[in-house]
Amino acid sequence: MATELMDALELAYQPSQLLGIPVALVGAVFLSLGAQLQHHGVAKVEAQTQDAKAGLSVRQLGLLLARPSWVIGTLLLGLAIVFQLVSLKLSPIILVQPLGVVGLVITSVLNARVSGVKLNRKSVIAISLCVGGVGAFVIIAAIFARDQPVTTQALVVILIILAVVLIVFGLLFAFLRHRFKAIMYIVGAGVLYGFVATLAKVVIDRISNQEWDWLLVLCIVALLAAAVLGAYFVQNAYSSGPPDLVIAGLTVIDPLVAVTIGIVVLNEAAGAPWWAMLGFAVTGAVAIYGVFQLAKHHPQSNLDAPLTERLAHPVGESGLD
Repeated sequence: MATELMDALELAYQPSQLLGIPVALVGAVFLSLGAQLQHHGVAKVEAQTQDAKAGLSVRQLGLLLARPSWVIGTLLLGLAIVFQLVSLKLSPIILVQPLGVVGLVITSVLNARVSGVKLNRKSVIAISLCVGGVGAFVIIAAIFARDQPVTTQALVVILIILAVVLIVFGLLFAFLRHRFKAIMYIVGAGVLYGFVATLAKVVIDRISNQEWDWLLVLCIVALLAAAVLGAYFVQNAYSSGPPDLVIAGLTVIDPLVAVTIGIVVLNEAAGAPWWAMLGFAVTGAVAIYGVFQLAKHHPQSNLDAPLTERLAHPVGESGLD
């Protein structure tokens, strides 16, 4: 085991490939601030209309555009995406994508200050599991996984899988949206954004290499479709859960999906020993378990009262609008 680890470390990334790390960390800050403001805007709209138990309506989506907090939050999330794309251009996805989990810690502290709701002990443990699990996962990935070019065959496989995922989540929402809770929206958004990150990396690389073909156009269309449905799921998650829970799902499930695609489809961990593969499975499971525990024990998500009642005080007193 020690020999395999030393051999892997000798193949570590070039210093230039580490430049995306600080860029990704800045993006995580924008992600946390944008999530808090968007969540506040959604709560405001629901307080003025009705609880979106079956998903936000077209009217409610339109009213969000009139909420300064939601608009500013969207702009900050746009900046987060820009920083994420830059980091993907500079560094391998397995290094920078999981760094978004830093936003979970920032969002948890920020939401506690804004809402006046202190995190309980079980919520803190759940957040620690999320951060620790993702941290250990990315350390293993950084040592053993290698950034591989996406072949045409692999890209077709990714697009087919994404098509199936879009259909499945679309049907689930169409027929079971009245039963959807925050965790369902969060899982859906996290999975979709995992594909968005992967396809974004592919699109950036192909455009940089002047590879203009029908497959690039299909990638862009698929990326936009996944991003739009994922964004809608995120807004609905805000209407049924606190922002730190939403960010927990996105910053855990998103990178795990993206890296899993790299390992399974792109064969980026072909040289990893068996115990490293076991490490991927265990650390990923720990991080996902943390998300579900946070959904169960978060003081703002384990109550039966609607979001507008649970957040009545912060919606009226936070001064974000």
